[in-house]
Amino acid sequence: MGKLFSLLVLLGLGYAGLYVYYGVVIEKEVEEQLEARGLSSVSVDNVEYDWLAPVSDSANIVVSVGYRGSQAAVNVRVQGHPLFSDEVTVQLDSLQALRLGISFGQ
Repeated sequence: MGKLFSLLVLLGLGYAGLYVYYGVVIEKEVEEQLEARGLSSVSVDNVEYDWLAPVSDSANIVVSVGYRGSQAAVNVRVQGHPLFSDEVTVQLDSLQALRLGISFGQ
């Protein structure tokens, strides 16, 4: 019973590391796609994905981006696995939400 528990804990830690690393790689891929489109001043604030995304070849991801006080949530479709396959395509699908901030400087 102790060996099974330690194996489950080890698998859980491995999957948690894969989940976090997947988010870092996806954030980097989205930033590269934004720079390729000439939007290098847009910052990636947050990446949200399903808990099964690190083990699938395609995933729907919501990316929160910001630009000078404005924020937007963009749906992104990822084909291929960024860790295990050579070809990864990131497609910006649609705008989910847009928040504009207006500030009056003094």
